[in-house]
Amino acid sequence: MRTVSKSMVLLAVFASLLSFVKFNHCRDAGWGTPDVYVHACYSDISALYSDRGMNNHDFPYSSATNSVEYPVITGLIMWGTSYLVTDQTNPYRNYFDINIALLALLFVGMVITIYKINPEFAYLLPLAPAVIASLFINWDLWAVLASVATLYYFKRERYDLSALFLGIAIATKFFPIVFLFPIALLFVKLGKLKDFLKYFLLTFTTWLIVNLPIALTNYQGWSRFYKLNFTREADWGSIWYGITALGGKVASLNYLSILISLILIMGLAIFYIDISESRTHFQNLTLIIFLTMAAFTSVNKVYSPQYILWLTPFAILAMTNKKERSAFWIWQGAELIYHFAIWQYFAGFLGAKFGLPENWYALTIFIRIAALLYFCLTLARTALAARSTTQRLSRGSLLEFLSKATDGYA
Repeated sequence: MRTVSKSMVLLAVFASLLSFVKFNHCRDAGWGTPDVYVHACYSDISALYSDRGMNNHDFPYSSATNSVEYPVITGLIMWGTSYLVTDQTNPYRNYFDINIALLALLFVGMVITIYKINPEFAYLLPLAPAVIASLFINWDLWAVLASVATLYYFKRERYDLSALFLGIAIATKFFPIVFLFPIALLFVKLGKLKDFLKYFLLTFTTWLIVNLPIALTNYQGWSRFYKLNFTREADWGSIWYGITALGGKVASLNYLSILISLILIMGLAIFYIDISESRTHFQNLTLIIFLTMAAFTSVNKVYSPQYILWLTPFAILAMTNKKERSAFWIWQGAELIYHFAIWQYFAGFLGAKFGLPENWYALTIFIRIAALLYFCLTLARTALAARSTTQRLSRGSLLEFLSKATDGYA
């Protein structure tokens, strides 16, 4: 066990070093435009150091128009690490180095934690090329590690700690809020509605404790993140951007994405009921969490390259069969193609001599989504194959599942 754990650490460190090499050109060249896109080494860390006033130690939510576009914990990390900058001759690089050193440590911790949850497939994370390429684009790993810790403690039935980490994760990057849907399904399945309400309240209380002081003292700056996400149009990487780039029309995007999300959620709920008796509860939970995240990112109004860091850890936790690895690598390959495509599209867009035309960039969006769908279907087929003929979805099994929602009051 110790030898394998050391191997996981070495793989994670090696992946971090490879990612550092990828970003090092920009680190040495000074983050110029369009050079950062031509060499695919753009990072929000260096870009937002001055754009959001971190170089002046401005409080991240003090401005109504220029506050950071992230939840509170991420903003505080950005602000706090700015005080660690000591190299005034090249503060951008110093700020970048400080943050990526912390991110590398988080990545090592995440690989170890995933190994403890699903040791058979944990090695895939530090070997995933799209993950390596994206490690140091943004601060996402802070939220991803908290989200992985959520499942680590949930598997051990330490629900209070799981809820605490989920609240922290949501206060860092908002995406882990989708965990609540699969967790609710599982608690209902177990007839523990009261336990879910307790779990939800602890998650919400944790989030509130972090957010309330900032919201009360800097409401306009605090709310900017939520307003931006509601008012933004079809943006980079989304299926909606791909449709419009190819000449299609997308009307009432907010309502359309919400409607499709609700339909997908209903479908996932039915799918969960169908497989709920055939595998362990935790296996089904991790699968529905990943499928929910895949659905969420596929209909979201934006898809940034670093979103692969949201998906890959939970994809690995959802894997139970070695035959799924081929689909995993196909998906990762498509993500890597998209990773370089978006930077080359930006390069051409911003005046580089060579760049990717918009229609070709749009094509890579659909390739990425198709590969993700293929991987999701592969996982779903594995789950369905484990179901016996006597456990197929019927009216009776559905009613039995729903009736358990009241058992928690007995």
